[in-house]
Amino acid sequence: MSMSLDGFVSGPNDDDPDNPGGDGFTLHDWAFTPEGAIRESGPAGELMGQIFAAGAVVSGRRTAEHADHWGGVHHGDDVRAFVLSHRPAPPSVADYPLITYVSDGIESAMAQAKAAAGDRNVHVIGAYTAQRALEAGLLDEIQLHIVPVLFGGGRRLIDVLPSRVQLEVIRVIDTPEATHVRYRVRR
Repeated sequence: MSMSLDGFVSGPNDDDPDNPGGDGFTLHDWAFTPEGAIRESGPAGELMGQIFAAGAVVSGRRTAEHADHWGGVHHGDDVRAFVLSHRPAPPSVADYPLITYVSDGIESAMAQAKAAAGDRNVHVIGAYTAQRALEAGLLDEIQLHIVPVLFGGGRRLIDVLPSRVQLEVIRVIDTPEATHVRYRVRR
């Protein structure tokens, strides 16, 4: 997850799919060139390679819909995306065979994603979804890309958890665009 230094994963006014990420959204600039291409070299290339090596994705509905369901392919022709939602999928999702809406909870979404991923990782995206996965004890690691900006408002990555979650730093990569920190969730 890319995050501002003050803990936001999106800026103010992010409720509109025509304004993805909110006003002044810059949190993914570390990963993309100014032309919008994925950076393939250096630390950003290494980190994006790890993200794209995932075998499945679990996302919240808001994230999926703001991204127009990634055009049906999140990051590979064989990568399934499981969208956590309390409501049925919109009719347009029928055109995207790799996108599956899951309405019976985070445990089910993660189980389906793990089965689809095989021996590869499951990539969890979206603040709400990450919080639910943490609460349920279903995340092994958290990768944060902390961008040197203060949004002062927007959607926080972690708003409220029912109990403390202890983390262990396992890797830090510092670049001018972001500090990339990988944590292991301690149990």
